[in-house]
Amino acid sequence: MKKNSQITDIDNYINDQANLDTLSFITCGSVDDGKSTLIGRMLFEAQLIFDDQISLLEADSKKSGTQGEDIDFALLVDGLAAEREQGITIDVAYRFFATDNRKFIVADTPGHEQYTRNMVTGASNAELAIILIDARQGMLEQTCRHSIICSSLGIKHVVIAVNKMDLANYEEKIFRNIVSTYKDFAKKLDFESIIPIPISALKGHNIVKKSNEMNWYSGPSLMGYLETVETQSKLVSSPLRFPIQWVNRPNLDFRGFSGRVESGRMTVGDSIKLLPSGQSAKIKEIMLFDQSMQSAHAEQSVTITLDKEVDLSRGDLVTSQSSPCEISDQFNATVIWMDEDPGHAGRSYYFKLGTLTTNALIMEIKHKYNINTLETLAASKLELNDLSNITFKVDKQIPFEKYNECPSMGSFILIDRITNQTVAAGMINFSLRRANNIHFQELNINRDSREKLNGHKAKVLWFTGISGSGKSTIADALEQKLHLQGIRTYILDGDNVRHGLNKDLGFSDSDRIENIRRVAETAKLLLDAGIVVLTAFISPFRLERKVAKSIFKSGDFLEIFVDTPLNIAEQRDPKGLYKKARRGEIPNFTGIDSPYEPPVSPDFILSTVDKSAEDLAEELFKNILFN
Repeated sequence: MKKNSQITDIDNYINDQANLDTLSFITCGSVDDGKSTLIGRMLFEAQLIFDDQISLLEADSKKSGTQGEDIDFALLVDGLAAEREQGITIDVAYRFFATDNRKFIVADTPGHEQYTRNMVTGASNAELAIILIDARQGMLEQTCRHSIICSSLGIKHVVIAVNKMDLANYEEKIFRNIVSTYKDFAKKLDFESIIPIPISALKGHNIVKKSNEMNWYSGPSLMGYLETVETQSKLVSSPLRFPIQWVNRPNLDFRGFSGRVESGRMTVGDSIKLLPSGQSAKIKEIMLFDQSMQSAHAEQSVTITLDKEVDLSRGDLVTSQSSPCEISDQFNATVIWMDEDPGHAGRSYYFKLGTLTTNALIMEIKHKYNINTLETLAASKLELNDLSNITFKVDKQIPFEKYNECPSMGSFILIDRITNQTVAAGMINFSLRRANNIHFQELNINRDSREKLNGHKAKVLWFTGISGSGKSTIADALEQKLHLQGIRTYILDGDNVRHGLNKDLGFSDSDRIENIRRVAETAKLLLDAGIVVLTAFISPFRLERKVAKSIFKSGDFLEIFVDTPLNIAEQRDPKGLYKKARRGEIPNFTGIDSPYEPPVSPDFILSTVDKSAEDLAEELFKNILFN
């Protein structure tokens, strides 16, 4: 049956569109620079708005107070009611459109500092950034912040769109001054190209066609530049990186490995290396759903089978045999902190890189960056919107790439272990060389051997509670009972440890976190020696106690909450600390000006209001098994 001409035209259009490459870009800048208006104008000029939508926009524009015959194009993008009410973008809005020459994915991101984390989300997948600057305002702090974030996230091409030129009388001098100021600032950033364009998003000047109001400008229109800029990714020519997302086992006769090719190319018969195990194999088959393929390249999602049985699971990596990537467990990284609660050195988080999830510990906050000058500043914690340099370690060797070489293999997020909220986005700069030189040494005498010699099982009894609750007193009474039974013990007491191992630590949140981390690691060593370890520390933060417990096997760690009301503990005040804290002589004192977070589900709760330390120690002695 012969197709009619209209159907043929549609088919041709679909085929033409399928052959176009796609440019992903982001619009960013300060509040009210006109980002949403610009995207709305682009959609309008691309003829992606229906007549009934235009009529509705005209009506809404009159309600919002837009002057004359102008349409408020921002209403096309600001979909949230809260955004319309406030006139600002809160979330990341993605829009898709196409011209005859290229397809586009654009992310409209928030300008307000409070929503910088959303801007980071939008920038993470962009190849180009349009940074808007209000011609009347010039460069603002958010202009600098967003530029630095774009550079840090590996965006190489930037358009400086000086908007609202109609409100600046289209003056060339204003435009040139802003461009000169921006380029001086951007010398410190890693952009390959910076293209300045004077525009009016509301009026449509220099968006698609050159404006007659700015004859002094000889460069391209915004859409003209976006259609022609070369941003071809180098990923296809890079070595193969194929993270395993899913072990595909629909039946006993088939075992495939599904994922997305992050870089490079693979062909049936290629020799590959599997990380972190180091095994080798050959690709037997490549499939897209139920179709066999001879090859696959970057940005394609496929399933592969191998020529032999291997142990692969989610998070493992398939690489080219000749160019495997690095493996490490300690890194230097740039992070953007995205949480209201600050981050501290010594605190542990879930770490997610692509399909791999494990635990990570921030080892050191090396510095943070001044957003306006890019100078490095000393930092003791990571605060909302901070751009900082840190070192961290994960609890196993993982394959990775430097972010600037393969973004998908070098970008990660940190997740709060209690709330499951994303707290940071990070880019790996390099591995720490010492990580490659440190290995566990296998020893002939192990914990089992020591426990047999001692005649009892080792355990960690973690006493927690506010100062004066009775932790040390109960721990001491319990140790005496255990000693009489021939059980080998050792008490790690808060005050005693701070005279030696932790004498360099103070009482800030970061120091308290590091204090508990060191104590947990010391307790683990003593546990390995076959000893029953009793720790008596305030350990005020719930997360740090959870992290401490996580490094032990199930049943080795018992959390014992000494539950004493603050007024009772303050009445006892055996060391006179509460009185000093009330007089302001001891800052960051738990219960007074620093919080104590009680355990949610401890193994034992000891109330000291109506029982003596001796009675509570006896209670524990009878209920904890050491054989």
